[in-house]
Amino acid sequence: MSFAPVYNAHSRALILGTWPSPKSREMAFYYSHPQNRFWPMLAALTGEAVPAREDIEAKKQIILRHGLALWDTLERCTITGASDASIRDVVPNDIAGLLAKAPIEAVFCNGATAYKIYTNYLEPISGIPAVKLPSTSPANAACRPDQLKEIWGEALGPWLNNKS
Repeated sequence: MSFAPVYNAHSRALILGTWPSPKSREMAFYYSHPQNRFWPMLAALTGEAVPAREDIEAKKQIILRHGLALWDTLERCTITGASDASIRDVVPNDIAGLLAKAPIEAVFCNGATAYKIYTNYLEPISGIPAVKLPSTSPANAACRPDQLKEIWGEALGPWLNNKS
C-alpha cells in the first residue's frame, strides 16, 4: 500500500511520485532515501531548513505551509527494488477522492514514470493536465541539483505559498 496523501484545505498544487522506494518504505514516508534530492530541493525553493531525514512531521509541515500536497500515483504495484522500469500490476491511487477533499488546481509529476502513470490512469479522472518534472531520484544523476532547483522552481514557483 502507498502512504496516505499529505494535504490540507490550502493545498492547491499536488506533487506526485510513482511508488515509495525501499528506503522510503523502511522510513514510512516519501523521499526518504538519503541521496534523494527532493527535500533539499523543496527546502531551497521554500526558504525552509532541510528537514532531518527522520523528521516526518517537519517534512509534512513544509508541504502544508506552502500550499502543496504530496502523494504517489500508485496505491500498489509489483516492483523489483526501486526500479520504476520493473513496475507492473498497477493499481492507481484514488485521485477523485483526494480532489474531493483538497482544492488541487495543478499537478506536478516527479519523473517520467509518475507522469506516464498519471496521464494514463489519473488525468482522465482529474481533468488536470500534469507538468512532468525531472526526477529527484539519485538514479537521475544527469540532472544536477542546481538544474533541479531551477526547473522545479520555475514550474512550482507560482503555486508556492511562501508566507511562513
